[in-house]
Amino acid sequence: MLDSPVVRRVSVVGTSGSGKSTLGRELAGILGVPFLELDSVYHQPGWTELPAEEFMRRAGAAAAGDGWVIDGNYSTVRPVVWARADTVVWLDLPKRIVMRRIVWRTLRRVACRRELWNGNRERWRNLFTWDPMDSVISWAWHQHDAYRERYATAQADPANVHLNFVRLRSPAEVRRFLAGTRRSARSTRSTGDADGDGDGDGDAADAPNAPNAKATPRRVPRARR
Repeated sequence: MLDSPVVRRVSVVGTSGSGKSTLGRELAGILGVPFLELDSVYHQPGWTELPAEEFMRRAGAAAAGDGWVIDGNYSTVRPVVWARADTVVWLDLPKRIVMRRIVWRTLRRVACRRELWNGNRERWRNLFTWDPMDSVISWAWHQHDAYRERYATAQADPANVHLNFVRLRSPAEVRRFLAGTRRSARSTRSTGDADGDGDGDGDAADAPNAPNAKATPRRVPRARR
């Protein structure tokens, strides 16, 4: 881990099966900010795709908040999200790990009939096609290298100089990153209590949904490049 800039708005990206949503929810809990999975906005009932204009409006409304973690790769709304973000957490795990995870995840979802978003569920027939538009397994296989190139290019783009890129290349790096972030959050919270208004608990200020509460910025460690 390297330096630890103050962070409030985080975009989590990476191929399907890399663990974006799992990391995003945990990170949002550590930072005390809302979490949004863009898939839950884009995929309307019956797997209907939300029109681009409305998708951008909703993503923009979410990104307008003071603090958040937003998970998703959608190029349609990426400019809106990244314009407000201060940090991009990029999950760049090896293809073999991603594929193992996505296969088991899909099997569990199909077998358990787990609802994903807006009543949608993965379908058995998606297991028996190699069309990337119908199979998330095929999508993960075909898009893995494309996403790596996309985000490596984005990281080097001067237009994104305002963003702190955190590239995580293994499950061990993910664990270290979350552990470091958790330690930083506890340290920041303790400092805030010591310098606060004297009540010693800081519960109201730390509660993410407390009315008129001013959230305390946390610090997130960079991953080793």
